[in-house]
Amino acid sequence: MPTFDFTAAVRRVCEDMPRRVRELSHVDMERVAVGFCQARKATPHGLQASLTPLRFEGGAEVKRVRGRRMVCQRPIDGSGRDYLYLLQFYLPRFQNHPLEEKLVTIVHELWHISPAMDGDLRRHGGRCYVHGSSQREYDEQAARLARAWLAADPPEGLYDWLDRDFRTLATEHGGVSGARFPAPRLVALGAA
Repeated sequence: MPTFDFTAAVRRVCEDMPRRVRELSHVDMERVAVGFCQARKATPHGLQASLTPLRFEGGAEVKRVRGRRMVCQRPIDGSGRDYLYLLQFYLPRFQNHPLEEKLVTIVHELWHISPAMDGDLRRHGGRCYVHGSSQREYDEQAARLARAWLAADPPEGLYDWLDRDFRTLATEHGGVSGARFPAPRLVALGAA
């Protein structure tokens, strides 16, 4: 029996959300690599998912860091085009939360994608450009968008697997598999 392909299943959810939620309509999942990482500790608290921008502010491909021109390593899709973002889920931790929390986590990460879909993050005003002046308000926005997605009546078969914990999912399918990506690094372009 084939194992459950976690990254294919979560990608389908991520592809559906922009179709049903106007505020996420800028997200083009063809430019987002989706993978999973093993959580280091089997605790419920900690990182559940992360979105890594693979370009710099304003979508710039090159940034000067301490006088050196740097680029960010980017995974390449099957057609040879580079991804703009890397979306990673930390298993089993992510899968061991309630359905609603998982949906909010997915939206939280998708909401980080710049409205320009240029490889940069959505930048908020204030001291913390990633979440804005209030992490709580950012999280409330993500929860509101997750509820809007559910209210748009997506097919239950698309996301019913999210209602299972990791052990149950692995037992039902003989294991859990999916894509893995190394953490992108900054690479020097050479002397300018």
